[in-house]
Amino acid sequence: MTAAGRFPGSTALQEIGQLLALAREVGRALFRPPFQTKEFIQQSWFVASVTMLPAALVSIPFGAVIALQLASLTEQLGAQSFTGSAGVLAIVQQAAPVVTALLIAGAGGSAICADLGARTIREEIAAMEVLGISPIQRLVVPRVLAAMLVAVVLSAMVSVVGVLGGYFFNVVLQGGTPGAYIASFSALSQLSDIAIGEIKAALFGLIAGIVASYRGLNTPPGPRGVGDAVNQSVVISFLLLFLFDLILTAIYLQVVPPKGS
Repeated sequence: MTAAGRFPGSTALQEIGQLLALAREVGRALFRPPFQTKEFIQQSWFVASVTMLPAALVSIPFGAVIALQLASLTEQLGAQSFTGSAGVLAIVQQAAPVVTALLIAGAGGSAICADLGARTIREEIAAMEVLGISPIQRLVVPRVLAAMLVAVVLSAMVSVVGVLGGYFFNVVLQGGTPGAYIASFSALSQLSDIAIGEIKAALFGLIAGIVASYRGLNTPPGPRGVGDAVNQSVVISFLLLFLFDLILTAIYLQVVPPKGS
């Protein structure tokens, strides 16, 4: 698969095929030496720098909203003792990976797409191909791996911050019992809940990185084309992330039985 934009009149089905072809090429290049360690470290730091603070700030209201809503619901059902456990499940399984996905695709993915798009319209990608250098291995693989790594770290951070935010709002603002909130963690939650949250984050980072790289390498000519490619990458990433979130959640709930069932 060539890296630069070659398909101005391609249909949606062709676009999907080219995106899958890029994903296949990335998978092959992962195990092909040499690995671009320096590029990977630089991209990991860059993606983390543009997503870490927004993720921490967004996770606090997410945890607060979940805690407030669940506290009201469990009070109506007479199950206040399960507020903490239900909040942890909601944050770890759903909120943390989704927040991470949105930030990775919106902030990190758009930056990756803009960088590769600028290289494409300046014909740097074409020059690398002429010199026999694989743009996939040299540029795309480090960025995709960086998005995956940062997504996993961000998901863990959002989980911790979200749970702490939920604890604060439930205990301090709603007068909940601290001991009951913490003790209920083990009532419904289990280790596999953390695992599925991290798996989702890694997959979301992979999807966001590949989509951003694909749109960047297939940018229409001109600066306006870069902006259009960035917008398209963010929209496509969001749609795919929510679709795969639905699929993974459905599979997990079918394969892993709830605790206590």
